[in-house]
Amino acid sequence: MAVGVGFAERMNVREHPSRRGVGAQAGGWTGGPGGTNDRHPRTSFPKRMGLLAILLIFLPCPVVATEAPSAPPKVVAADVLRWSQQEHQDRFPKMETLLPHRTVKAGGKVHRLPAGKPLTITLDNDGKPETLAAYMAADNTAGLLILQDGKIRLERYGPTLGPKGHWASFSVTKSITSTLYGAALADGSIRSVDDSVATYLPELKGSAYEDVTVAQLLTMSSGMRWVEDYHAPNSDAAHMYTTPPDPGLDPITSYMRHLPREAPAGAKWNYKTGETDLAGILLIRATGKSLADYLSEKIWRPYGMERDAVWMINEHGDESGGCCFSAALRDLGRFGQFVLDGGTIDGKPVLAPGWLADATRKHIETGRPGLGYGYFWWVNDDGTYDARGIFGQGIHLDPKRRLVVVVLAAWPDVFDMPHAKGRVRLMKAIEAAIDAEVLPGTGTGTATRSGVVEGAARTRVAPESLPPRAGDDLAREPVR
Repeated sequence: MAVGVGFAERMNVREHPSRRGVGAQAGGWTGGPGGTNDRHPRTSFPKRMGLLAILLIFLPCPVVATEAPSAPPKVVAADVLRWSQQEHQDRFPKMETLLPHRTVKAGGKVHRLPAGKPLTITLDNDGKPETLAAYMAADNTAGLLILQDGKIRLERYGPTLGPKGHWASFSVTKSITSTLYGAALADGSIRSVDDSVATYLPELKGSAYEDVTVAQLLTMSSGMRWVEDYHAPNSDAAHMYTTPPDPGLDPITSYMRHLPREAPAGAKWNYKTGETDLAGILLIRATGKSLADYLSEKIWRPYGMERDAVWMINEHGDESGGCCFSAALRDLGRFGQFVLDGGTIDGKPVLAPGWLADATRKHIETGRPGLGYGYFWWVNDDGTYDARGIFGQGIHLDPKRRLVVVVLAAWPDVFDMPHAKGRVRLMKAIEAAIDAEVLPGTGTGTATRSGVVEGAARTRVAPESLPPRAGDDLAREPVR
């Protein structure tokens, strides 16, 4: 969910302590851990290089690209965290006009999202009813889409987004990258998540990552020492983008291979933006394709997304595995439906057998009650799971209710607790509205998650026998 932050106008960067002493145990090869480039002199860099600066500083990995990068950036990517509330609302729908990007091509027959019965939602705000319109205005919601059984129950837009527009998803991108790993396993580009990451990134040989598996990378449980503090100039999140790379290497791989170990691999979860970026590089290297092209080939085009998407790139043409994908609200809903339906297109599996079940289960605890982590998915104890991004972006999947909920927003801050609590209220209101629907033929009672009708009869009904839930009477544009 993270992107970089701004610091002072300029900052002086010394060699990070994590780069010292790694080579003593690795030894051996020029430019590697223990080689001739373990130490860097004091260097001055622009302070704006934060997490989103990944878009601007990677060195290239081998890529087979079908499209040239777009025009040079008009803004500094990390400055997104300095933008005003109005700039968030104005710029999140048009990031592709501000930053270089690669297009994720759609095409072919559009996957329909039929309309049907509207879903009415009323929120509870400290014991007082709150309308959905009031919530969306207070939340700075740009778009809300609720799918059930692949049909639109509700679709709403704020003042700066419409059905034809894009919106920045930030770290929702991580879960898209996770899904592409399932495709890479299916086509043999990646043999096993039990492989060492050094199998695909040989420059990690001799580093502590040599003993880290792909699965441990995807669960952020490598055991490397890492400080994810965007406001601290001495954190890894800052140093990763300001430390000069070893000759011939991209800055991410170069920095990550010097990290020291603090725990055995697989034993400790620690949110590391660097590892999501490293996962993107690994996937590019394994497939020989850009992430945008690979997504278009495997999912975006064959599934029938309605509109092209865009994936921001750095000046060398690489996408981040953890950030900066922009798409239309409905197409993010279609992606969620693709995942909820098991990753199949026209009845044919696109992903490796069992991939989604494995990716969306809890592999490791996060230290937060009821919340674990899968393969770049946030996993809840109630069986639901989420793709989450800063400033209020999210895709929520509820297999038991057969729901996909997409919310796009422009929160005023990266991590905004009042808005986060409001999001919880929204999800509870959606669940309550679904669970309270009257079953056909009963005239009374409400369907709960377990299929029990609460009311006079208290008749048990199998969840699959509940009535189909169809979409919303849209005011803006016909559903396709």
